[in-house]
Amino acid sequence: MGIDPGLTRCGVGVVEGTVGRPPRLVAVGVVRTPVGEDVALRLLALERGLVEWFDEYQPEAVGIERVFAQHNLASVMDTAQASGVAALTGARRGLRVTFHTPSEVKAAVTGSGSADKAQVAAMVTRILGLDAAPKPADAADALAIAVTQVWRGAATNRYAAAVAAAKGKR
Repeated sequence: MGIDPGLTRCGVGVVEGTVGRPPRLVAVGVVRTPVGEDVALRLLALERGLVEWFDEYQPEAVGIERVFAQHNLASVMDTAQASGVAALTGARRGLRVTFHTPSEVKAAVTGSGSADKAQVAAMVTRILGLDAAPKPADAADALAIAVTQVWRGAATNRYAAAVAAAKGKR
């Protein structure tokens, strides 16, 4: 499962696949929360929506796009909180949760870490053999994260563990 965290629209994509084989689309969509509602209630609604996705599709692992610095601090906070809800929802199920940077996801699906959203959507469409790019963009991004999780998830976890171990020896 791939998750593009967001408080207003949280993209969710589910694919099946293994390294060396083309992934197959299982499901894609977004979990939405009402903009005017209290943030705590929106986070609760997000969790409920993600729980439904986890319950229905029973993923083996989850990849989440790592929050990156933006100019709008409020937007970063909302995205970080949504990311935490997504990670917690996966961890409660005992799943491997991996965070992927936006450039890592772009590089995995397009070959370039600086690809734009249109290029990512086009490649997700091609990789998964879809007739059209998923809408909204959050859904296409979630599928890109899911594909990255299938192709690189285990390697990302090994790298993070090696970095953590190296820091611990200092």
